[in-house]
Amino acid sequence: MKVPVFSTTGSSDGDIELPLVFSTPIRNELIHKAYLHLESHSFQRQGRYPNAGMDVVAESNSPPTGHHQARVARMAGGGGGRQGQAGGVAMTRKGRQAHPPTSEKIVHKMLNKKENRLALCTALAATTSSALVKLRGHKVDKINSFPIVVSDQIESVFKSKELAKIFDALHLSQDIDRLKERKARTGKPRLRGRQAKIGKSVLLVVKDSTNLTKAAGSILGVDVVNAKSLSVLDLAPGARPIRLTVFTKGAIEEISKIKSPHLEVMVATK
Repeated sequence: MKVPVFSTTGSSDGDIELPLVFSTPIRNELIHKAYLHLESHSFQRQGRYPNAGMDVVAESNSPPTGHHQARVARMAGGGGGRQGQAGGVAMTRKGRQAHPPTSEKIVHKMLNKKENRLALCTALAATTSSALVKLRGHKVDKINSFPIVVSDQIESVFKSKELAKIFDALHLSQDIDRLKERKARTGKPRLRGRQAKIGKSVLLVVKDSTNLTKAAGSILGVDVVNAKSLSVLDLAPGARPIRLTVFTKGAIEEISKIKSPHLEVMVATK
């Protein structure tokens, strides 16, 4: 499949043949599974202090009590306060947790390498579908070809003003402006410092992201990623396919080195 290549001014700069990876069948359930597994690798382990709620001076009257009391440990001391109150067990006031989480618990999920590679390939193939891009909520009214491929000149841009002009030429500014229309949240999110929720807009997949990362730092919703480190987490945020993606010619060459497991099976059967 051939797609046009655009220059930084929006004019046509020839065509490019997409690698076979972009012909992988689209499987949304596989993208969803891979996203959940990969996202779990960033989870922080949760644990509790082993003696939490147990560092108290409390003794049990058991057995036998002889004081018409339960056999729960009672706080020692005199002069009021917590004297005589139950403590040191899970069911009491200021007591320990019954079954606290431990830091030894395995909180990340493992994913087969071939399955992860197939999920990446099907996510790349989904970038060619204008219906899936629109379904996610992106505004792409003036864009006719997917995926969007740009010349490698864009990788030398290091100013946000220049990158904004390129987005205007490629008709991508309409999607970036979509994020500015979001209203600030109120209530608990605002009290806890989550007043503004920034969405996702254009994803730039390049061969060298040194300059573009600086240029895109102040533009809402725009992310830059190297083709070698591309992941399902970048292409389908929230496990929802698929994000509006812009590739450079150099990035397409790097992606062509990825071998889709689905295509390997097709070649083997032939």
